[in-house]
Amino acid sequence: MNGKPVVFEGLLKKVKSDIEPAAADYRHIRKTTMTGVLDTAEMTSLLTLVEEAARSTEEGVKHFVEPAPGTLQRTTNRRHHIVFGRRGSGKSSLLRKAAADLTVDRRPMAYVNLEAFKGHSYPDVLLSVLISTFVEFRKWIDSAAIHPSTRTTFWQKMFGTSPKRPSFNREKSARLSEQFRVQICALEAELHQNDDTETCVTDEAESSASGEVSIKVGATSPVVTAEGTAGGSSSRTQKKEVEQKFKRSKTDFLHRHILDFQRLFNELGDLSGGDAFLFLDDLYHIRRSDQARVVDYIHRLAKDHRLWLKVGTIRHRTNWYVHGDPPMGMKIADDADEIDLDLTLEKYALAKEFLTKILTNFAASSRVGKLDDFLTDGALDRLVLACGGVARDFLSIFRRSVMVARERGGGPRGERVGVEDVNVAAGEYDSTKREDFKRDTLDDSSPLDDEFRRVRQFCLETNNTNCFLLDKEQHHVEVDLIHELVDLKLVHLVRSRVTVSGRKGRIYEAYMLDLSQYAGARKRRELEIVEFWKPDSTEALRKISIIYTPGGSLLGPELGSGLVR
Repeated sequence: MNGKPVVFEGLLKKVKSDIEPAAADYRHIRKTTMTGVLDTAEMTSLLTLVEEAARSTEEGVKHFVEPAPGTLQRTTNRRHHIVFGRRGSGKSSLLRKAAADLTVDRRPMAYVNLEAFKGHSYPDVLLSVLISTFVEFRKWIDSAAIHPSTRTTFWQKMFGTSPKRPSFNREKSARLSEQFRVQICALEAELHQNDDTETCVTDEAESSASGEVSIKVGATSPVVTAEGTAGGSSSRTQKKEVEQKFKRSKTDFLHRHILDFQRLFNELGDLSGGDAFLFLDDLYHIRRSDQARVVDYIHRLAKDHRLWLKVGTIRHRTNWYVHGDPPMGMKIADDADEIDLDLTLEKYALAKEFLTKILTNFAASSRVGKLDDFLTDGALDRLVLACGGVARDFLSIFRRSVMVARERGGGPRGERVGVEDVNVAAGEYDSTKREDFKRDTLDDSSPLDDEFRRVRQFCLETNNTNCFLLDKEQHHVEVDLIHELVDLKLVHLVRSRVTVSGRKGRIYEAYMLDLSQYAGARKRRELEIVEFWKPDSTEALRKISIIYTPGGSLLGPELGSGLVR
């Protein structure tokens, strides 16, 4: 009898433990059904994750999704690479993930964000980059190189795992760290000096002379005659000043010290038993006239000295190589290979798969359910179209779309994010794209802005369509501006090879005007949308009427300012 209550209590606990998960799921389903998934705490958590992931950070590598198989492996190969991608395409995330993986493997690495040196002039910009590079390598020596694998407060917090390789010799590490510190101090001193100034150095020298002196003295008088000599010694000191004038040059300083810097990386390789990696992110922020010079110096520093360079940048905003005698920079295929992260709308299916995977991972982390629970099929396609294949824009417009759907509070369009919600969010996102445009084109915004207004006028005023064609044989400044507008995400490549009826032998590229320009709160209902991602859209892209000639005239000064309403 005394044992029965105990047995009963045990059975009760077991039944409760069995049904509790099911009850929790039921409560979650009931809550979702009653209030709508968009208003749940899980959705708020998802929106927080999405907003934090919109900017690449060290923490963000935990949610990294590889753009294409093998991309991450290439980024850690012993080969120089230039990583191309539009702003928000995942360049920084890729470089940070590669840097994190190398750190866990105890491979020397430094990650330097070049945006900090925007506006700096050469050679100060190169001195600043070298200082930051050496500081980051010194941090690696003082932490990842010597911290034991058992120090979980460092490894688990930062990387979520511990290295398999043992830590390096502390005494050798300390000596190398000190060498980096000495070079950092020398570079900082040089940075704060004036460049190309006349410098005068005066040397003072002393010379002396000595010898015997003999004086003969004689006197004659009627009474006595006397004669004698007086002798002694004397010395003479002469001061002489030598003045030297020369011109102080920071560039000469950099040339003279390159061997010292190369020795540092040789010793770093000896310490780690392998090669080092330098990640230079956002090269396009440096002045175009200085980009190739910075890359050239660091390439010379790295070549044959166990250092591999990984440069992230926007293709048509960068001069990474300049022909000359001697040439300047890194030449693709000879000095470095390229990694292209631009998953354009031309590869619509791949872009949709990649972006869907990113959002699915965030949704799983937030326990918000499947994408179908809060996104219609049309909304997902419209999100891909609105972002132009750029991951950051995809996440940002998705977050805005949820907010728009929340504000309308369900209604006839249902409780999921729909196409119209994405249209409104895309229109609102135009201000963000304009800010990025101004930030990235401080020195040459006027020609780009004019060309964008022409494109916009051609599509919305002349032809009333969202797409236009560009002759692949055209090669002049205005065509280059179109390519830059693609990198700036105001125009998107949708087809790289199009033939047009009546234009035999000519090949065209098809582009789409960014959705934000015609999908605002009161979008133009009469605009013809070319659905280039569908198989039956081929004929719509072959019209002579949508062939665009860059550099045409503008009808009015106000076109291109704001959204079409």
